Amino acid sequence: MEMGKKVVVTGVPGVGKTTVINGAMEKLAAEGITYEAVNFGTFMFDVACTKNLVSDRDEMRKLGKDDQKHLQQVAASEIAAMSADANIIIDTHSSISTPAGFLAGLPEWVLRELMPDVIVLVETDPDQILMRRLSDVSRVRDMEGARSIAGHQEFNRAIAAAYAMYTGCTIKIVGNDNHLLEHAIDDLVNVLR
Repeated sequence: MEMGKKVVVTGVPGVGKTTVINGAMEKLAAEGITYEAVNFGTFMFDVACTKNLVSDRDEMRKLGKDDQKHLQQVAASEIAAMSADANIIIDTHSSISTPAGFLAGLPEWVLRELMPDVIVLVETDPDQILMRRLSDVSRVRDMEGARSIAGHQEFNRAIAAAYAMYTGCTIKIVGNDNHLLEHAIDDLVNVLR
């Protein structure tokens, strides 16, 4: 296994990417393979809180473009410093749905810092995502229908291709369908080995 492997795992809110990541890390740990998982949004949120820009994480996607860019730059720099010698999974979004349209989650200044080896898109049926969002009372999310969710997933595929063109990384799509979580976890484990 190559040291310092950087894997970006993305997906629309409610697709279950963090659940898939945690399951994969648990299986890999049993094999003696270690990864550190970091949440890109948590880094951004911590900086935003210190600057009194937001009071909760769901407000971040409504910040102005300049604030978003600054938060992304700081997070990318800190995560890149962490990943110099370690295998790292970066849990983030390929794009963020904002009132003004989609915002790249991994713009050039972030990719330049991170230079991932692989970008994984976790996807599932838009109706399943909608139902997961409706049952998650821990988050305050904008309401959108299955068609909008499908459009967001399609945009994520397109922008992931652009990210691959810039970095030379590969793209892997992992399906996280209802009742098939173990299959999704195994697919991610195979990427991470």
